[in-house]
Amino acid sequence: MKLTFRWYGEKDSIPLRYVSQIPNISGVVTAVYDVPVGGVWTDEQLEKLQRQCAEHKLNMEVIESIPVHEDIKMGKGKRDEYIDNYCKNIEVVARHGVRCICYNFMPVFDWLRTDMYHKNEDGSTSLSYSYDDFVKVDPNNLHLPGWDESYSPAELQGLLKAYRKISHEQLFENLVYFLKRVIPVCDKMGVSMAIHPDDPPWDVFGLPRIVSCEKDLDAMFAAVPSENNGLTLCTGSFGASKKNDLVKMAAKYTKQGRVHFAHLRNVLWTDDHDSFCETGHCSKHGSLDMSAIVCALVENGFDGYVRPDHGRNIFGEDGKPGYGLYDRALGAAYINGLFEAAEKCIKKS
Repeated sequence: MKLTFRWYGEKDSIPLRYVSQIPNISGVVTAVYDVPVGGVWTDEQLEKLQRQCAEHKLNMEVIESIPVHEDIKMGKGKRDEYIDNYCKNIEVVARHGVRCICYNFMPVFDWLRTDMYHKNEDGSTSLSYSYDDFVKVDPNNLHLPGWDESYSPAELQGLLKAYRKISHEQLFENLVYFLKRVIPVCDKMGVSMAIHPDDPPWDVFGLPRIVSCEKDLDAMFAAVPSENNGLTLCTGSFGASKKNDLVKMAAKYTKQGRVHFAHLRNVLWTDDHDSFCETGHCSKHGSLDMSAIVCALVENGFDGYVRPDHGRNIFGEDGKPGYGLYDRALGAAYINGLFEAAEKCIKKS
């Protein structure tokens, strides 16, 4: 297991000197953030990132993410041109030591919450999703936490209108088309693609979601068999659905050699609908058995990258929702303990 930490580059409020102080940390998960989606990254940009990391004895082996342009997802417009650019980006990051690319194929929204500052009983705040609040949202007049600055109202309505013509089957076909173009490049360059599951793992605003459960993953892996066509096992995203058995999925896909990256965090189901809030990482605080999930990874030979995922804002920190320092650092320490215990138990047995 290689423990990593998400870092948003020079604009991140958390400096690399703090990240490097987290026990057992091997590197950061980062990206180039000043190139428009669909554009080509340069060697100079990767060299700069790599140099900044190396100054703090951190590697840069995971990119999260190289965004997939909406034309690729919809199978229209400049799809082939954008896929060519994606292949160039795989080549450039590989030249600078990157071995894993986390990406997603979610239409329009690559995550969705109804509250960025849910107040927990202990006084901390975290991200949450309320079914009751979601159903009150008017799709024709969207104002969503975290997204109001990402699209203009006209852009957002244009995208929603365009996706009304695209079924789950068509979106899946477009994913397979994309993978059949990029995975041979990955095979050549020694890079794994690790798709991030839908977050949350169900359709929203009529937008199709196709990476939400075992059935979806089995179809994707069958369509493109290379092991470099793999998975980011995000426990918080898959775990938002009570239908997903995270222990089973961790064991199954690790054994298949498909789990290249793991986002480990807990969620607490808060009603009989699809509502949840994000909690501290340990099992007792949420609805997921984090220890059993890690054991399933270790028992089946997982040797990929891990990062603590969304944390709460605690200790008075007013950080970026989900991405403050303190709770994610505590989560990293907890993850260290889970892996050490699981690995030692397996050796003894």
